[in-house]
Amino acid sequence: MNSLAAPILSRADLISRVAAERTAGRTIILANGCFDLIHAGHIRYLNGAKELGGFLVVGLNSDRQVQHLKGSGRPFILEAERAEIIAALRCVDVVTVFDEPTVDNLIDDIRPDVHAKGTDYTVDTVPERERVLGYGGRVAIVGDPKDHSSTNLIKVISESN
Repeated sequence: MNSLAAPILSRADLISRVAAERTAGRTIILANGCFDLIHAGHIRYLNGAKELGGFLVVGLNSDRQVQHLKGSGRPFILEAERAEIIAALRCVDVVTVFDEPTVDNLIDDIRPDVHAKGTDYTVDTVPERERVLGYGGRVAIVGDPKDHSSTNLIKVISESN
């Protein structure tokens, strides 16, 4: 793997790293998703999260959870490679894979100062909103309008064959 890429950490190592970054005075930002087929919307979302200012942690849904969320035949790209791709983005500070059905446990473990979600949500509709607000964090909506999706990209590709 590229030594210039962000590290891909286990949960335990991530918790330690976040603690060190927080001790150093950095704001912890969490963004999460499947990132199965990377498109411009993903890049804009992650860049928007980083622009909030701080240490960007990207939580990546495991292969098992992507299949559960997206259906049979998904993911197209396995988690190790998806993690490597996300880690190679300049805006990303660290990547971790989570295998739970929701990002709740990851939030509980690292208690990000900011939980960044894409524009398919509003601050009021983010499922983890109450959890984040409950410990004093905040929710931010970042990225461009939700007019990109891996599902639509897959549809376009399959219809062109």
